[in-house]
Amino acid sequence: MTPSPPPSRASRSGDASELPLPLWELVALMVAITGLVALSIDMMLPALDDIAEDLSVQHANSQQNVIASYLLGFAIAQIVYGPLSDRFGRKPVMMGAIAVYLIVTLICALTPSFTLLLLARFAQGAAAAASRVITVAIARDLTSGRRMAEIMSLVMTAFMAVPVLAPAMGQLIMVVADWRWIFGALFVFGVILLAWIQLRLPETLHPEYRVGLRVRTIAATFAEALRNRQLLGYTLAAMAFFGGLYAFLNSSQQVFVETYGLGDNQFPLAFAAIATGMGVMSFINSRLVQRLGQRRLAHTALIIFTSVSLVHTATLLMGVQSTAAFLVLLAVSLAALGLIAANFSSIAMEPMGHIAGTASAAYGVVSGIGGTFFGWAIGQLYDGTAIPLIAGQTLLGAAAIAIILVTEGGRLFGTGDEAHH
Repeated sequence: MTPSPPPSRASRSGDASELPLPLWELVALMVAITGLVALSIDMMLPALDDIAEDLSVQHANSQQNVIASYLLGFAIAQIVYGPLSDRFGRKPVMMGAIAVYLIVTLICALTPSFTLLLLARFAQGAAAAASRVITVAIARDLTSGRRMAEIMSLVMTAFMAVPVLAPAMGQLIMVVADWRWIFGALFVFGVILLAWIQLRLPETLHPEYRVGLRVRTIAATFAEALRNRQLLGYTLAAMAFFGGLYAFLNSSQQVFVETYGLGDNQFPLAFAAIATGMGVMSFINSRLVQRLGQRRLAHTALIIFTSVSLVHTATLLMGVQSTAAFLVLLAVSLAALGLIAANFSSIAMEPMGHIAGTASAAYGVVSGIGGTFFGWAIGQLYDGTAIPLIAGQTLLGAAAIAIILVTEGGRLFGTGDEAHH
């Protein structure tokens, strides 16, 4: 049996000053790393119609695949980065992935065809996937339990806040240039991030816990992670709520612009308002998680998300088509995700300290592939109304609640986070 690592200095003492970087810089760097993912998705949203027109896309809803292909690559590739980071360390793997990201971003910018764009977007997502796996693994290397949830919540606060500006940034670029220059901006950001990691981030993986790359060892480590009831249950529940989020990302531009008539300037503002709610709730989570615990916050938020989505579905089926009502109900339901994302990840990772990279990858791959599929399927059901999106989110929220009930033995809102290992 693989021994568990000793607690990190930061987790033993609870003293943020013992982290390898000042807390503000560590959080800022982790935000920048994870922000690469959000920017690569959300800056593209205002450009989808222009891309479809420029590259002669004919099929209805096919423009959503610019987002879905990225998310699929992002999900699948996480299976690679976990073992690589557990073997070679967090820093070199992250830097190599960003280098690949820069190359395929240039291909995206120069592509002559929609098919090549989708392939390059898949590769771009696959490269960016390192950011999710390695960020969580770094947090687990340095902290654990509620301290980890607090730091991840701070990261998620800014990660959720990036979409506040990203669509507007994409729209601003398109005022002075075409959609290809959005990828130029992403390239510049990637170069800056690569330099920051090289100059400031030390290696966080303890040498004693480097794992070999033998296929049998990797398979055994993944199997160990997925056999854990806690990790598996919260991974499947995350798959459901990510499906609801990805459905929103895939179809938001069509729903906002085509269904509710929001113009090019109004769409980024509406998207920003919803993203702000998610970011605010994620920040509130970082303030409350030490006192209330991950489970109480996450379970309550999941019930709110599902309940509000159910009410929203009912209003749409009754023919209530008010733009204000739609935006308010959607903003309330999605704001609840700010209390779910970091807590689900933290709860899933609690028993996984000795294989943090691989366990983080297992969590990301399963929840990501499943979430991408559900999000794509719901997005493809877009029929000129918001009913497929909101009804789909309701069903996925209910599924997540059921999964958590099974995982926790029929109990919700547990405060004894240490008791579920």
